[in-house]
Amino acid sequence: MNKTQQFNHLQQKGSLPGKVLFRPILMQFAAEYIGSNYGAFASDYKVLVDANLRCMDDFGLDLLGLISDPYRETSAFGAKIQYISNGVPRCLNLLVQSMDDIINLKTPDVYKAERTLDRIKAGELLSRKTQGNIPIIGWIEGPLAEACDLAGVENMMMQLMMDPDFANRLMDKCMVTAKDFAKAQIEAGCEIIGMGDAVCSQIDVDSYNFFVRDRHRELIEYIHGLGGKIKLHICGDTTHLLHSYTDFNLDILDLDWQVDISEARRILGEKVIFAGNINPVTIQNKTSEEVFQLCRNLVEKYKTQRFILSAGCEITSLTPPENLKVMNEATILT
Repeated sequence: MNKTQQFNHLQQKGSLPGKVLFRPILMQFAAEYIGSNYGAFASDYKVLVDANLRCMDDFGLDLLGLISDPYRETSAFGAKIQYISNGVPRCLNLLVQSMDDIINLKTPDVYKAERTLDRIKAGELLSRKTQGNIPIIGWIEGPLAEACDLAGVENMMMQLMMDPDFANRLMDKCMVTAKDFAKAQIEAGCEIIGMGDAVCSQIDVDSYNFFVRDRHRELIEYIHGLGGKIKLHICGDTTHLLHSYTDFNLDILDLDWQVDISEARRILGEKVIFAGNINPVTIQNKTSEEVFQLCRNLVEKYKTQRFILSAGCEITSLTPPENLKVMNEATILT
């Protein structure tokens, strides 16, 4: 089986014989691994594609991804972005501070905005180069995360408490672009859309259920309606949110290191694929022998379930390449 067939088997039928799939989130690490830098990785789709393909070859990745930074959609809305050679791109201006700003915020054309188009081109190029033999994961920002990018985290958190109309209207604007961007990436060749809404781990479950849950469900149903699959990524401790996902029909759920996989399985059942859940700092700092054993223990524990070995979030740029190699080695079952 090729890697796409392996993933489809995992999703549709359950665990694979002899193998657990491996998909770490790679951004700055991947850029620097090929001798480039984070700024180039985030701004030039050819660098992003080259980095993904080299890491696939050298580390045995079973899925590829277009994730790079949080500001693709934010830039499309009109924010100014500064690229940093050794760090995450920076957003230089907030576009929304008042209700009038929300009213005047224009929905961007994702095919004309430079940074969204760059990611679409990455999907097209990866799709051509891999010929359907490995799943490609596109990426969108979730509604609360994008609202925070547009209005500022502190301001948006205050608005959730003080002005629900402001919060709801801004997230509704974000939803339109999230759908457009997801559709464009699926049409570019992405089988899976990752949705990142990390800030949700920082709000209580009542706020999540009131403001975000139905929007997540709507996006998931929309992506499924396009024939795509969904990967939900909310890093941090999301234990308090797990019960809210029960009717999402998720394909893949990323679990960070603070979340107990067995508890998540008890709540969400056997159909969803869990990806996780090692602390990236552990992968960076431990010896290759220690990393191998840690991964092997996870693989042995969850090899009969729908499970993908990964860190809970992005692999750090300081991680020794040997530690990624042994992670892959730990996924091979004897």
